[in-house]
Amino acid sequence: MAGNISFAMIKPDAVAARRVGAILAHVQQAGFEIRALRMVRLSRVEAEAFYAVHQGRPFFKELVEFMCSGRAVAMVLEKPDAVAAWRATIGATDPAEAAAGTIRKLFAESKGRNAVHGSDSDETAAREAAFFFPERELALLGWGAAG
Repeated sequence: MAGNISFAMIKPDAVAARRVGAILAHVQQAGFEIRALRMVRLSRVEAEAFYAVHQGRPFFKELVEFMCSGRAVAMVLEKPDAVAAWRATIGATDPAEAAAGTIRKLFAESKGRNAVHGSDSDETAAREAAFFFPERELALLGWGAAG
């Protein structure tokens, strides 16, 4: 089932701009089933842990600050080949380079404030989903260590 599941997040810029509803509508119109959803507010320690893969990169500190700046919406999405489908739906990291009709083209402010997060692999999606959703919830989806 892992190939059919991805982790996604609506970032603080889009939440603050009141774009959650429009983004969720876009998610559903793109054919994804929202399997889990939770509004969160990351602490600095949590943001550093979630984005640890980027530690040491020039943008890490700014990314952590941004992700701690407000509420975000964590989601588990389902669709065949979900990771690739989600990445196609959100578009390029830089909204100026994103294809027309993608979430980032429609809702992102800049490369750093790009409205949404998307996992880059099935393995990353599993790890990121487990960061926000307890194992028992993922097991109910038939996913995770208990699934």
